[in-house]
Amino acid sequence: MSSTVIGPSYIRIDAAATDSLTSAGQVRSTQDKLALVIPTLREAENIAGLLDHVRAVLDPVGIGYEILVVDDDSQDGTEEIVSAIARQDPRVRLLVRHGQRGLSGAILYGWQNTDASILGVMDSDLQHPPELLPSLLASIGAGHDLAIGSRYIAGGRLGKWNPIRKFLSAAAVWITLPIQKAGMHAKDPMSGFFLVRRECVERVPFQRSGFKLLLEVLVRGRMRSIEEIPLAFGLRSRGASKASMKVGVDYGRLLLRLYASRLGLLRD
Repeated sequence: MSSTVIGPSYIRIDAAATDSLTSAGQVRSTQDKLALVIPTLREAENIAGLLDHVRAVLDPVGIGYEILVVDDDSQDGTEEIVSAIARQDPRVRLLVRHGQRGLSGAILYGWQNTDASILGVMDSDLQHPPELLPSLLASIGAGHDLAIGSRYIAGGRLGKWNPIRKFLSAAAVWITLPIQKAGMHAKDPMSGFFLVRRECVERVPFQRSGFKLLLEVLVRGRMRSIEEIPLAFGLRSRGASKASMKVGVDYGRLLLRLYASRLGLLRD
């Protein structure tokens, strides 16, 4: 099984100033910087508006940040749209992967291409509200190593899912409980909207294939404290869902790998 390691250094980084959060006690270090990865696959309809929205939310927070759009060679105009925005704002960067697919791999590729101390990810399909980013950053600043946008805690919502999808989602969460770490069980280990301190995932060999990186972060990362922030999951208004049978197969493979590792049957 192929894996990717997040190292202490970076592969490539554009020059950018690093600022601290303006409010006292918001960060543990004045050198904190956020790298937010937004993976894309045929999201030309959504990406420009999302980038505008994310920057409008992050600018008042006062933390140094960069947004890394990792595109899996969409060939639908996404690359051209992001490139045009990046020319105007160097905090926006485009990374294009050729001949590769998979959400986890795209996230890891983005994380490898930054030196930021806080690593994050959100979807490009407008289902993750950027307004949650300040709360996630505040959680990290308060001392938590991992902050998760959670649909399954009080105040969180799944959206207008049908009963079958809700049941499958609940079952997918339930089956992770035995492999999550004692005292740090997340109610939404399937979330695709989270921030984590880089030091907690350095040198961990993550699986590149699949769509559920957070679960592997929870099981294999070196967190001391996590917090879940209520997330009201939105509805996709444009573009097409990437859910498929392969997503389910990849999730099953990840579960088998994590269970085998927890039982000592697999060494990375």
